[in-house]
Amino acid sequence: MCRACRAGLRGFDRAATYGFYEGKLRSLIHLLKYAGIQPLAAPLAGLMHRALPVDQTFDAIVPVPLHWRKSLDRGFNQAELLARELARKRNIPMAKALRRKRSGAVQASLSLAERRRNVAGVFEVRAKQDVRDKRILLIDDVMTTGATASACASVLKRAGAKSVSLLTVARVDRRH
Repeated sequence: MCRACRAGLRGFDRAATYGFYEGKLRSLIHLLKYAGIQPLAAPLAGLMHRALPVDQTFDAIVPVPLHWRKSLDRGFNQAELLARELARKRNIPMAKALRRKRSGAVQASLSLAERRRNVAGVFEVRAKQDVRDKRILLIDDVMTTGATASACASVLKRAGAKSVSLLTVARVDRRH
């Protein structure tokens, strides 16, 4: 568990990741996300599955949503593809419980404070999704600062989720 999670500075309760966002793993994520090689979702979800502690149980797997315009431009949401594969592997229902209300600036070039401001108030729980008392596994491809995942987790918790755990393929090593 990360120091920020233990200190309660994140909306999510715990976070797990397969590896660092570098080298071959970074290249594979880029091929999925930007080159549209969607069959890579299955092996990447397999890596995520290996990173998840076997003793943790969840009621639903929820992908971090893209804004509808970005999803339309890209043709898919990589987090949703990963969530669908992981749901199949773990035999847990996938729920598209979150919606992105508005588009924000691309996070890659923003500082931590700017990222937090950029995602503040962006997410909401879909009207027909009941997350009350559920243990949610939130899925994204990469965690950089955790601002997006934290914003998503906070919304899920305000809607009554019992716990929210984050799982990503990779995370950016911010120690350097």
